[in-house]
Amino acid sequence: MSGHFESLPGGGAAVALDDVEISIIRSLAVQLLELIGPGPAESAPDDPLAELFAEGPSEPPSDPVLRRLFPDAYGGPGGDPDSPEEAEEQRAHSAEFRRFTENDLRARKRDNALAVIRSLDALTSASEEGGVLKLSQEESGQWLGALNDLRLAIGSRLEVVDEDDTDHLYRLPDEDPRKPMVMAYLWLGGLQETLVTTLMP
Repeated sequence: MSGHFESLPGGGAAVALDDVEISIIRSLAVQLLELIGPGPAESAPDDPLAELFAEGPSEPPSDPVLRRLFPDAYGGPGGDPDSPEEAEEQRAHSAEFRRFTENDLRARKRDNALAVIRSLDALTSASEEGGVLKLSQEESGQWLGALNDLRLAIGSRLEVVDEDDTDHLYRLPDEDPRKPMVMAYLWLGGLQETLVTTLMP
């Protein structure tokens, strides 16, 4: 089981993690939470309706990692407009879509990252040397979302344009400063792939 997820009887998944692996995943999940930022209710905790009626931003984020996590709904790679008018129409549609969906998307990504942190904390409270992490079906889905977000974030920092074209990452010399990030990216990809397999009917 070490290094990959396996299915649990009755649904869910399990993976053996040591304390170093737990520390890496937890640290990355915390960084992801910080990057995503607080929700409207956290910014205005005295107003219970703030999140319900809050509109999201209409412009894409300036940070390239956040742009990868929250891409425009219209246009983008492979969807180049045929004219300036079409480009403007795509921008307008994307802005409107973002305004009404980004807050919910950010909340879902926050919830997924928090689920990862909480399950890892529960595991480490039981043992300081790691152990077998057991996830319910719902938790497995949250982990899958968080692993995907972590890989998108790291891939953006590594300037990975095509997720299927990562051969060059394997050829980086050991002294390359990006090497630890590459190793994390590839390791998380393996975890994600085996978790997907456990969730398939």
